[in-house]
Amino acid sequence: MKKAIIFGITGQDGSHLADLLLSKGYFVIGVSRRASTDNTQRIKHILSNESFELSEGDITDAHSVMNILKKHEDVDEIYNLAAQSHVAVSFKQPALTWDITGKGCLNILQSMVDLEIHARFYQASSSEMYGKNYDEREWTLAEWTGMQGIDSIPSYEKYQDEDTKFMPQSPYAIAKCAAHHMTRLFREAYGLHASAGILFNHEGPRRGETFVTRKITKWIGDYIRWKNRALNPTQPNEYNFNADNIIINEYKFPKLRLGNLEAFRDWGYAGDYVEAMWMMLQKDCPEDYVICTGETHTIREFLDVAFKHVGIDDWSNYVVQDPEFYRPAEVDYLRGDCSKANKKLRWAPKHSFQDLVKLMVDSDIAT
Repeated sequence: MKKAIIFGITGQDGSHLADLLLSKGYFVIGVSRRASTDNTQRIKHILSNESFELSEGDITDAHSVMNILKKHEDVDEIYNLAAQSHVAVSFKQPALTWDITGKGCLNILQSMVDLEIHARFYQASSSEMYGKNYDEREWTLAEWTGMQGIDSIPSYEKYQDEDTKFMPQSPYAIAKCAAHHMTRLFREAYGLHASAGILFNHEGPRRGETFVTRKITKWIGDYIRWKNRALNPTQPNEYNFNADNIIINEYKFPKLRLGNLEAFRDWGYAGDYVEAMWMMLQKDCPEDYVICTGETHTIREFLDVAFKHVGIDDWSNYVVQDPEFYRPAEVDYLRGDCSKANKKLRWAPKHSFQDLVKLMVDSDIAT
């Protein structure tokens, strides 16, 4: 039985990865920071599994990390998914973000070297590291003709891959860059089997409620339940809208408040992406890989699909753009190229953008 340690077990990715590893017959140790409130909601279904152990630890404390690895020196794989991963929060709490997202990775790597642990290591890197930067290439004639028609003028596509230079636009992204380069350094300097996955935005029903995709789908679920209570089946129902609320028969529901709707993101399903993490550690040679769908969509497009799924074609009366939710520095465009992962790992996403949005909406309506 293989043994794996997951730092960041209580997050979206940690819970999906634990499910995957348990299904493959691993013994999984999940590391979670002590909290005064229950933070195990995403892993409640595996807490009683005989092949799972929940261990208390703090990735920002080198001594804590060292003790965990001493106890499990025979571990085969170590996954670092722990992070303060909310970009907006990182501007308000940059030092905390650094300690968890940047320094935490170093604590694991240094402990592995000091204890001579020869496990395979995975670092969760992020597309946010690219920031404002991207590469360009010209469409081939066949691609352009197929998409736009024979008489169209050739154009360029923007993308990010393993060779695109990083230009981070947030404290979170800067911390991720440091952890990414630390992983490369320890691989080259100490011969660790250490790989990093540069994962583009990956979402799902287990996504935190403050992230924009889940914020949208949770709002829709709450609104549908409220609407069903507000409607009177025995008489005509009156719909009205003011600046802040939706009104049905004098009952009010606050509108969805969002920031920039024009940011482009490459969105995939988290359950697909954790498979790529595992695949990286099965390769004999450690490398870094971009994991993405290769498509980019705006938040406006996400809203289109989500609202149409519940029968609302025009969401303009339901959404308010609020300057409070704009970032101090915006990342305008993310679209990955995962050709390397396609070729070397034989990995490809299984869920389309539309599949992902509908999955999240359905889950939040059912909750």
